[in-house]
Amino acid sequence: MHYFIELFFSGLTRGAIYALIALGYTMVYGIIGLINFAHGEIYMIGAFTSYIVASVLSLYGYPLFATVIIAGAAAVVWSGAYGYTVERLAYRPLRRAPRLSPLISAIGMSILLQNYVFLAQTSDFISFPKLIPDLPFMDRYADYLGSSDVVILFTTLIVMGILTFIIRYTRIGKAMRATAQDSTMAMLVGINVNRVISATFVIGSGLAAIGGMLIAAHIGQINYYIGFLAGIKAFTAAVLGGIGSIPGAVLGSLVLGLTESFATGYVSSDYEDVFAFTLLVLILIFRPSGLLGKKESQKV
Repeated sequence: MHYFIELFFSGLTRGAIYALIALGYTMVYGIIGLINFAHGEIYMIGAFTSYIVASVLSLYGYPLFATVIIAGAAAVVWSGAYGYTVERLAYRPLRRAPRLSPLISAIGMSILLQNYVFLAQTSDFISFPKLIPDLPFMDRYADYLGSSDVVILFTTLIVMGILTFIIRYTRIGKAMRATAQDSTMAMLVGINVNRVISATFVIGSGLAAIGGMLIAAHIGQINYYIGFLAGIKAFTAAVLGGIGSIPGAVLGSLVLGLTESFATGYVSSDYEDVFAFTLLVLILIFRPSGLLGKKESQKV
């Protein structure tokens, strides 16, 4: 039972990180009906940005709390800027092009960003500073749950709450929902669709940056290639839950995280990815719209 609980919380932590990344995929798909395949690299850039800022601040003797806040804010802003740039360069010029064109453009942007960080930093793994301190009240639960797990779970819950508030109760959130429902009608009623799409990319990129910083602090190292696998897993989670559904992205991420954790613990870590993508195949076969997705009818 002890081992089961340990794997359960480990899976929740994985799922929380996947959720922060998967939300970016599902928000962009919900608005423009396309997948941003450069999103994993935005996650990676967020991790590197927080690493650079935290390393500089530690040299000047900043306290840990201030370092975390400033590094996190810098990662969100910088990754948001990259997300905005990706939208302007890879998507907006191809808005009316065949659907395959922006897909290829996004893959090209992913390769570009990956190699850009490879050349600007290093191909080796880099030790990430310990930004999450050991929480004293967690000593009694140390066998089941680490301090970094608690911080990741609570941060994810807070971010989800803020995102839900933005989507439901703010003007930009209402504009996003209107654009997702009918972009042409949204333009007719005065909504700046281009601005809404850009805001969606920026928000999704900011969420990925938070995930990148948290998982880097949890694992303790980063590399220019971490965005590729994390992006694929988060995309899988978004499809599992129902691409385009925000609650579905969260549910799919938790299901995927728990599946990987239990597969690693009870079978073998060598089959972690096998179980994850097998689950995806089964969902696509028996429920193509995902766990919480809705079937869409198309006019012929």
